[in-house]
Parts: sequence; C-alpha cells; structure tokens
Amino acid sequence: MTDSNFADRDGWIWQNGTLVPWRDAKVHVLTHTLHYGVGVFEGVRAYDTPRGPCIFRLQAHTDRLFNSAHILGLKIPYSKAEVNEAQREVFRANELTEGYLRPMVYLGSEAMGLRAQGLSVNLCVAAWPWPSYMDAEALERGISVRTSSYTRHHVNITMCKAKANGNYINSILALHEALDSGCDEALLLDNEGYVAEGTGENIFLVKKGVLHTPELTSCLDGITRDTIFHLASEMGLEIRERRITRDEVYISDEAFFTGTAAEVLPIRELDGRIIGAGERGPITQRFQETYFDQVRGQRKAFPEWHTPVSDAV
Repeated sequence: MTDSNFADRDGWIWQNGTLVPWRDAKVHVLTHTLHYGVGVFEGVRAYDTPRGPCIFRLQAHTDRLFNSAHILGLKIPYSKAEVNEAQREVFRANELTEGYLRPMVYLGSEAMGLRAQGLSVNLCVAAWPWPSYMDAEALERGISVRTSSYTRHHVNITMCKAKANGNYINSILALHEALDSGCDEALLLDNEGYVAEGTGENIFLVKKGVLHTPELTSCLDGITRDTIFHLASEMGLEIRERRITRDEVYISDEAFFTGTAAEVLPIRELDGRIIGAGERGPITQRFQETYFDQVRGQRKAFPEWHTPVSDAV
C-alpha cells in the first residue's frame, strides 16, 4: 500500500462477500450507522511467524464481533467461518506479512430515524500495516496518563460488552483531553469513581507480586486481557479482579495497559505521580516479552491462537 490517506490507497477491502478495490469500497452518506453510531467492529492483529503470517486469536475476535452484534440486535448475514475466511482472504489480497484487520458491521441507507427498521446489515473487512501503538521508547520507558474528566459508560446507559461504534465517542473525548494536557493516554473511571479502563485498553496493576485488574462491569472484555490471564497462570502469578481506586494506581509497584492495538504498554505515571520506579517494571517486562514471543509464534504454548493466513501452511 501507499502512504497516502485511508481513502486513497492501493489494495483491497472485503465488502459484503466481495473483494473490492480499496478506493471503490464506499457507502452512501445517509448510511444509518454514520448518523446514529449503531454498528460494531473488531480490531485484530496478524503477525509474521515461523509459519508465515498468522492472525492472533482470530476466533476469539470473531466470537466477540458476533456477541456485540447480538447485543445491539444486529444479525450478521454471514457465518463465523465465513467472517474468519474473509479476514484471511483480505490479508492475503493485500500481500501483508504483519498488519491490522478491521471487520465492521454497519447498517445500510434504506431508511433514516431511530426506529432503525428495514435496514440491511452489512459487513466489511479492511487490512493494512499498522505498527505498535507507541514507539519503542514508550514500550520500555512507559507512558504518562491522566485521569479523565469524562466518566466511562455505565452498564445501564449503554451496552458496555458490545464493541459498538458509538461507544467510542467517550474514548475520543477522553484521549483528546489527555493529549491536550501533554499526556499520552487517559484513564477513565466508572460512575462510582472506580478505575475502569483506558480509552481503548484494559489496565493491570502490580502490587507485591500480585496482579490487580478491574472487574468486568463497565469494561470491555479484552482479548489481550484474557491472554494476560493465561500467561499469568503459566507464570504462577495471582490475578485479583476487583474494584480499584485511583490512588491505588498511584502507589502500585507497576501498571500497564493491554489491548490489541496497545499490546502490553507500561504506564510510567498517572496524574503526575510516578508509578514504581517510573519505568517499565520487571513483571511488566516479563509479560511484554512473553506476549510478543507468543504473538510472533516463538512459543509452543497455545498453538490454537494462531490462524495462518495462507492455505499452504
């Protein structure tokens, strides 16, 4: 692909069952999802491995896509197997060795209004090269975070378990606020003031060798989060899911974000308070190194997490 903007690139996008030239993958300006945000999506990564490019935890991402659609009352007109194959197909078509995949379910332009009736349910999948969320220095030194003035969605306000398009307005506002203040990311609290998650990441703390992470009440059930649970079990580390206060983050020994885009990202400071030694801690480093070994196929554990892009593998 070229380095031009996302509307003007060489390549292919899978759209409703067909590979379409990148520049021709379009929708009408009155597409319902554009106006009301009722759609769902996934963020998926594929990595170069000794077996060639493999999509990491493809089935888990597809399962969550279908769960999100079900929560919003959308019926995806394809099977999970077809959606899995669409992601493999578009990755091959774009001749990538590593990259990011974006499946999205969106409503058509047959009608407008909040009734959202008589609308087609559409699916597209795009793939493009996308390096790590932060640079190599941030992966080692850690990032600065500020607590957002915006509250994370409440479970009775929106459907927090759906990775829904409209939910991310909250994240964008929080992230812009953090960036404008000179920080790299934001931490959102729930409506009762407890730590929820980042703008697109789950959060973990380390205190006296024990991992702590918020309960999945108003947080998205992150697939990278789940991966950390599996790796922690291998390492013999305890994880406690519980309510966490902001000041607990200040006095933790280590803290890090996890997410498909962010991968494993150390947090250096929160609200101007240095966390631990003010850099990536030893447990965070261990998770980071193990995670990158895992996604790049350098470990024998969890082979089912790797779906080869090529049929020849």
